Amino acid sequence: MSAAKPSPSGELRRRVAERPVDARRIGEYLDALSHEERVAAVRSLGRREQRALYAAVDGFRPVGLVDLVPPERAAEKTVRHFGRNTLPAFTHFEKRFCRPAGADPEKPDVLWGFNFQVLQPLTGPGYFVARLAPDRPEVWVDYNHVPETQPETWPALRRNEVGLSRFVYGFMVDTLRGVSEHVTIGSAARKGRDMGSWFVLCREL
Repeated sequence: MSAAKPSPSGELRRRVAERPVDARRIGEYLDALSHEERVAAVRSLGRREQRALYAAVDGFRPVGLVDLVPPERAAEKTVRHFGRNTLPAFTHFEKRFCRPAGADPEKPDVLWGFNFQVLQPLTGPGYFVARLAPDRPEVWVDYNHVPETQPETWPALRRNEVGLSRFVYGFMVDTLRGVSEHVTIGSAARKGRDMGSWFVLCREL
């Protein structure tokens, strides 16, 4: 009797556990999954696995702003990225992005975004501006800057240096690296210092 086929979550964790980690095999596997399978798989990755994956995809797959908000998506229309972080609790969240009105769909200078999670009423929406990293094919998610305005369906604008937001999002910049067509993985830094904290995202179709 043949062994049961592993779940997408189990297979992804198995591939991330290989040494050395084969970023190409992981990317190809994720591309072959359905959206629902892909979200479940990436949200199964814990701290050790996310740390290993972030290191493995260094320089593997360039990621740009159009990978986060595709050109065919209209300006100020939300693109959801389903994520998991490496915090002790409330690990599931979303980053929601949009392209500002008037930006070039094929080559925007920035994206706007915020964090959607269960503690948002306490911590604030965690607004940010995303831009290309200056020296690497990666994206910076910069919480030191907030959008000029926001789509009408988004929460009220709020800076990240006030209230509880200061301790969650204040003075932070995330670095995003490409894993597959829909999946990115990020690492957080505060005031330029790595925090030893990671998160993985899966873009909606």
